[in-house]
Amino acid sequence: MRVNDIDVHVELDGNRALPPLVVLHGFTGSVRSWDTLRADLALRFRLLLVDLIGHGQSESPLYLERYTLGCAVADLAAVLDVLAMPRVALLGYSMGGRLALRFAMDYPARVQRLLLESASPGIADAAERAARRHADGELAERIEQRGVASFVEEWERQPLLALAEHVAPDVRQAQRAQRLANSPIGLANSLRGMGAGQQPPLWDSLVALSMPVRLLVGERDTRYVAIALRMHGLLPASELTICQRAGHTVHLDQPAAFVEWAVV
Repeated sequence: MRVNDIDVHVELDGNRALPPLVVLHGFTGSVRSWDTLRADLALRFRLLLVDLIGHGQSESPLYLERYTLGCAVADLAAVLDVLAMPRVALLGYSMGGRLALRFAMDYPARVQRLLLESASPGIADAAERAARRHADGELAERIEQRGVASFVEEWERQPLLALAEHVAPDVRQAQRAQRLANSPIGLANSLRGMGAGQQPPLWDSLVALSMPVRLLVGERDTRYVAIALRMHGLLPASELTICQRAGHTVHLDQPAAFVEWAVV
């Protein structure tokens, strides 16, 4: 659909009578990121899956100013307006979790509950935030200069993103294929405009979120376990699940546990 002067790819699944759940992927992802879980989730929810700007089949504009969390929030609100979804449950993974959290702060009346997988309110320390912006800027340049295939090789070598040993080869191949399907300008501008280093930290605003919030992290992702524990202590109505035998990508490492967490 066309919203705010860009084309946004969305997919709907599940019975219209079921409660709506919006699902937002992470950086390098797309609606295809949820394919292994989609059938199970669609039994319980009316699913709305969205390709975020610069990802999947959504548009990848050349102009950097279009890639901000604020713009992405406005795009999501416009999509919900077109589909006549005034109030939804909102699930976000990693970058999609940062967007979901920002949306809940900007439109609290539109979020019935918030589900955050491996998500963060941003980087609190200014020096660390600046270092992340610099690193993301350099990575964006490498994407444009060397192409998506070279970038994906580099991206998947990060220990943080390693899938658990038991994840099947076909799941790994599908994840790699959907990453490779992204556009270089879309990924590069997403890093420059929506990376964690660009985001004003939202830690001080967590106390204002009154809706139920469910947090999910993998036990092997020690960095995000620490972030989730801190978030849990600040949010007024939160539950925290630390999933065993899982890392940053819980929905692929432990899909059954992820579905159970999402539907409770």
